[in-house]
Amino acid sequence: MATITKSDVIDGILVVEPQIFGDDRGFFVETFRQEWLPADALHMVQANRADRQAGALVGLHYHRFQADFWYVPFGRVLVGLHDLRASSPTNGASLTLEIGPHNHHGVYIPHGIAHGFYAIVDSTITYLVDQYYNPDDELGVAWDDPELGLDWNATDPVLSGRDQQNPRRADIPEDLRPE
Repeated sequence: MATITKSDVIDGILVVEPQIFGDDRGFFVETFRQEWLPADALHMVQANRADRQAGALVGLHYHRFQADFWYVPFGRVLVGLHDLRASSPTNGASLTLEIGPHNHHGVYIPHGIAHGFYAIVDSTITYLVDQYYNPDDELGVAWDDPELGLDWNATDPVLSGRDQQNPRRADIPEDLRPE
């Protein structure tokens, strides 16, 4: 049985600590169950995998219509989360947490939460999403925006061209802000 913890910092974020079954051969872990998500959550419809070298920073990305579930089977990443939702009681709150095989935690990220990760070591992240890929719902905010208050513990991360162009929170166009 997994332990599911609701974040006390950002409304809707869930951290899942699955049960590990191990013996002399190794271990077994369930990395996802739909029942771990809120009752009103949509079913996950697409699975993705990203391999990143140590020092890579991905994001921050956000979606107005898509939720994610992240799991890191190899490596260690620092996850950065920031609530952009205008109607959220935790609008403006930020959170960082480390996930990887050392703790096997999964993270549920509702739509409207900016999310990114920093690869502490070479890492693989798998993520499930509840909407098929939609380029119009691939949005971003600057990873180093001081308004977000995220401590990445990274001085010179490797970023994609897209992520280098993400606007600061204050510069997100009104029509692209999550409700």
